[in-house]
Parts: sequence; structure tokens; C-alpha cells
Amino acid sequence: MTSRRESWLPLLRDALSVYVLTDRALSRGRSEIDVVRAAISGGASAIQLRWKDAPLREAVPVARELREICAGSKVLFVVNDRVDLAMAVEADGVHIGEDDLPVHETRALVGDSMIVGYSPADLSEVRWAIDSGADYLGVGPIFGTGSKADAGDAVGLQRMTAVRDLTPAPFVGIGGIKAENAAGVIDAGADGVAVISSVVSQEDVEEATRSLRRAVDDARRKANRS
Repeated sequence: MTSRRESWLPLLRDALSVYVLTDRALSRGRSEIDVVRAAISGGASAIQLRWKDAPLREAVPVARELREICAGSKVLFVVNDRVDLAMAVEADGVHIGEDDLPVHETRALVGDSMIVGYSPADLSEVRWAIDSGADYLGVGPIFGTGSKADAGDAVGLQRMTAVRDLTPAPFVGIGGIKAENAAGVIDAGADGVAVISSVVSQEDVEEATRSLRRAVDDARRKANRS
């Protein structure tokens, strides 16, 4: 039987095109379900449930419903940080960072059942992460952002080019990205963009996602990545 990871790997670059992260604090009082439905309607190709402090008994039913919504639209569903939650709801993937369970231990736990993403702290971690079992990377913050308190200083578009020179593995840029500057992230080497506030904080989530998707698709076509 084909695992979720095996099913997604050939599609991963396209799936990472427009990667929307949820954030309850930034969503204008809207639920993750409502935000995700609207984002998918607008063209989101991947969804990440980002809800670090939720009790599992509250997070599990939400995550399961999001997984079903994403599955019905053939959209990649990833859980941020929490390997236990990702495993409990059989997510397509889990995304971890330097302060979470190490990549190789995450891979040992999930085996070949799901995609593993990693946010390298710097360029020295890029090859290590891929060699340790990460399937894709999240690189940033590219531009200044207030959506993540722990994001660190902006690294600029040059970081995209540097990462691409180090690995052929799929990766997305994150941090301060919106429709107006998304093309530059793709041009610099990324396969897609990961966003929070430029989608989930907007009055019209669907239209914000649609605008971002148009910009990314145009840039990917010009870069021969679609």
C-alpha cells in the first residue's frame, strides 16, 4: 500500500506553491475551518495547522476536520511542530524547527508515513536537514514579519539563491510575503511561498489567496517550475 509520503513526494514542488499557515490570533475571530475553506477556494495548495498551545483534546477534532477538507480538495495538510498531533490525525506531513524534535528522530517516529518539513536556522543546516530525513525546507524570514514572534531578522532574497545552490530539494520562502513581492521569492529559487497574515488576516481570505496564487503561478511559469 502506498504511504501518504510516497503519494505526495512526486507532487511536492507543486503542492508547496501557495502554502497557507493558520493562526487563530490573526484570523479576525474566524475559525481554522472557515479560514482553510476560503483559502483552498482561492487556490491554496498546502495548509499548515499552526496551533502550538492548544490542548490535544481540542486540537485533534479540528485537525481531523482540516485533514478531511484538504483531502477532499487534494491539498497537502501539515501540522506545525506537534509530531504527536500529526500522527494522531494521520496528517500528510509535519513541519518542525530547530527547537522541536530533531529531524532524524521525527523521521524515525513517522517512518515513511508522512512528509517532514524543516525550518533551518541558517545555511549550515540545509544539507544536514535533508540528509537527516527532511523532504522540504521552509526558509526565512525573507522580509520583515510580525506574524511570528520567534522569526528572527529578515534574511532577504539572497537566502533563497544560497539555499538553491546547496540543495535541489523543494523549499518555500516565508516571512512578509504577499502577492506584490511573491514573484521575487520564486525568481530567487524557491518552489513556493508560505504565508500567514497576508491571507488569514485579510477581510477576504479567498480573494487574498487567489491574488497570491496568480502571482506565484506566473512566476513559476516564467521560471519553468510548473
